[in-house]
Amino acid sequence: MTTVLRRLLLLLALMVWQGGFMFYGGVVVEVGADVLGSHRTQGFVTQRVTSYLNVAGAVALAVWGWDVAAGRRAGGRLWWLRWIGWGVLVVLLGVLVWLHLRLDDLLVADDSRILDRPGYRRLHQWYLTLSTIQWAGAVVLAAWSLQAWRVEDAARH
Repeated sequence: MTTVLRRLLLLLALMVWQGGFMFYGGVVVEVGADVLGSHRTQGFVTQRVTSYLNVAGAVALAVWGWDVAAGRRAGGRLWWLRWIGWGVLVVLLGVLVWLHLRLDDLLVADDSRILDRPGYRRLHQWYLTLSTIQWAGAVVLAAWSLQAWRVEDAARH
């Protein structure tokens, strides 16, 4: 029962984190810019939303770490690949949180101003690139997790 609960919590956490990221980036940003009248104004909404996505990522990665640690019986290379993939995602999340703080320093939300446009654009491009790499890494780690679960389940039977 613990295995089912752990896997269910991981799936739910991933749906919130990565599903939220994909839906927000693919739908909400464009709709928000259209409704609010500009990408710049929408950007100030995104500034706040990404903090929640980063918290969701931390929760998901904590549950994922639990799942990888509990999956030792899958053994071998797959277990190590999962730890490496998880570690990469943790580092990426840390860098994204750091970048988010730097980006926040360049924004004045009260009057929708950007203090240093070139600096903001450069950091924002890094943020988008690393977020995309993180998403791809999460997809790969999810595939490895599914494989590990099959190995674990087969070993149980």
